[in-house]
Amino acid sequence: QVQLVESGGGLVQAGGSLRLSCAASGRSVTSLGMGWLRQAPRKEREFVAAIGWSGGSEGYADSVTGRFAISRDNAKNTVYLQMNKPRPEDTAVYYCAAANGPLWYTDRRVYDYWGQGTQVTVSS
Repeated sequence: QVQLVESGGGLVQAGGSLRLSCAASGRSVTSLGMGWLRQAPRKEREFVAAIGWSGGSEGYADSVTGRFAISRDNAKNTVYLQMNKPRPEDTAVYYCAAANGPLWYTDRRVYDYWGQGTQVTVSS
């Protein structure tokens, strides 16, 4: 079983920066496809970013490309989401998720394990 715990959410001004962390236990993040997804009020959960087993394999939603970056610290078994120049429309609960596969995945149905979520609020 894989447990995921997110941290780092909070209130940030538009144009600032924020880093989310996802600490995994139970398995190495190098054997999981890791992703960040988010859900805003009255909206469906949507893909933000993901990274595969290979550190060079990653993908982003069009809305965050060039602003957000996903990375992984294998020694800490932790995945990060660096949020640069956030916008008010990035306000959501951000979830860390893990899939039993080697690739990066955009479809939320692929993910097998989920964290509890962390709230990110971007003020204008």
